[in-house]
Amino acid sequence: MLNKFAIDYIAFPQHSHRVFTHLTDDPIEVEDFLMHLLAARVRITAIRHDGTAMTVHEFDRLLKVAAERIASALLRESLGLDGAEVKDRFGFAA
Repeated sequence: MLNKFAIDYIAFPQHSHRVFTHLTDDPIEVEDFLMHLLAARVRITAIRHDGTAMTVHEFDRLLKVAAERIASALLRESLGLDGAEVKDRFGFAA
């Protein structure tokens, strides 16, 4: 049985071209893992759903959500705001 999601990435793109794959059935874990990859400046090469490559729109939407979650967390920590204030002032979900 195929895992629902597969994320292909290159951990050290400036030193290697080895592609790693993270497999999961949980869409929330996909967002969390993408947040980790973005923060670590890892090269994300593909995201597949049910064995099929996602469209550019779906790929971009997942990355946008992950990036907004990172921005929201940084603003909460740096400015000492709660989630509602971050959403009201900056438009990022808590």
